[in-house]
Amino acid sequence: MAGQQGDPRKYVVIGGGLAGLASAVWLAEAGKQVTLLERRGRLGGRTHAMKVEAVDDLPDNGQHVIASGYEHLFRYLRTIGTREYVAFPNRGTLRWPDGRSVDMYTRGVRALGTLFGGHPDATPLERARAAVATARLGWQALHQPVDLADLTTAQWFDRVGMPAKAREAIWDWLALGIAAEPVHQESAAVFARVLATGIRHGIAHRQAVTIGYPTTDLDTLYVTGAEKYFREHGVEVRHRAVARRIVIENGEVTGVTLADSSTVPADAVVCAVPNGNIGGLLDDLPEHADIYARADKLGYTPIVSTNLYLDRPLGTRSEFEALIGGTGVIDEVFDRQLMTGRSTEQAWLYCLTTSGAYEQIHKTNEEIVAEQMELLRRYYPAARQAKVVHGHVVRMPKATFSQVLGTHDLRPAQRTSVPGLVLAGDWTATDWSATMESAVQSAAVAVDLLLARDGR
Repeated sequence: MAGQQGDPRKYVVIGGGLAGLASAVWLAEAGKQVTLLERRGRLGGRTHAMKVEAVDDLPDNGQHVIASGYEHLFRYLRTIGTREYVAFPNRGTLRWPDGRSVDMYTRGVRALGTLFGGHPDATPLERARAAVATARLGWQALHQPVDLADLTTAQWFDRVGMPAKAREAIWDWLALGIAAEPVHQESAAVFARVLATGIRHGIAHRQAVTIGYPTTDLDTLYVTGAEKYFREHGVEVRHRAVARRIVIENGEVTGVTLADSSTVPADAVVCAVPNGNIGGLLDDLPEHADIYARADKLGYTPIVSTNLYLDRPLGTRSEFEALIGGTGVIDEVFDRQLMTGRSTEQAWLYCLTTSGAYEQIHKTNEEIVAEQMELLRRYYPAARQAKVVHGHVVRMPKATFSQVLGTHDLRPAQRTSVPGLVLAGDWTATDWSATMESAVQSAAVAVDLLLARDGR
């Protein structure tokens, strides 16, 4: 039990999402005595699997793509022994309502063709214009104009001359996937920061960033291995432990007060909770008002995930496909059969993800299922005769922090004025937007700060 035999100081991690899991794993790896506090009865936060009794299946609460540039996430997966469960295909698929489809290549020279306008109706001139506009995007991402923070992503696309067909085919979809906000309200500075990170990563590794997906359920990918690691390294996990306040006395962390008025002793704390749950925890921190204000201004973005169990296959060509219905009207379809090799004895499972689902989030389950089936029938001929064996809707009204215009510089740093208290979570300042990598990168920074304080 490395955590029990090493440093006698007590390290507490608040939050059992990805940022908290990674923080606890890496602190334990460094020989620290770690207690993880999670307010719910399970770990994983906003990334987990869930049982659907009606079809005896284990879908996820939402589908996620994984970029090859997520180096901190892969470090976490290697540590807990689940890196093998991420695959990187050569392509995805873009689909139009009239049945046409285009390969969306994610590797090699062909990937450039996708970025330069993979629309089936694009003329050579339009593809050339898209190539020039893409080059401008890349240059301005690396050398951001001073007024970029005042633009939406849509306005930035217009400024660089991105053709409408290229936007429809790839760029609006890509921007929505990165920031979970429609391009007409998404901050261009946020999208530019992520684009610059991808470019720099590609240059450093001499390989363009590509897109992959999990080949198993999210519990197996992110949680099960961490729980095993915790058992082996003496990490104490306390479920249903609701943290109310981090106690700071004379500039030092001394403990964490819980909702039942008990206090968990602590010499250092990683506060790894979403921006919506930060209120009250930092009241003893001198700069708490500023952090609370930032957390509040960041707000939330809703995402709806719909798991559709059908009586027949749709005829998908790729593990994940983008449904293109015009600028700003984009859904993703994930084929769980191709992704995980699941049995189709009871039904075929297709997962639809709607990012920035401001309207859909308020509809009933029946309305959402009907709406998504109508969407599938427009794109997949096989769906026109398909029957829904079961529909499972997951609403996430606070799926992530918002990245609309005016939010680009609100994310707080992991370091605080108290050396024994650090922040973590996808909403804190990282190279990425609201992604798993952002959460885990923040954990890496937070843990490094604590280890540096301890002279490691």
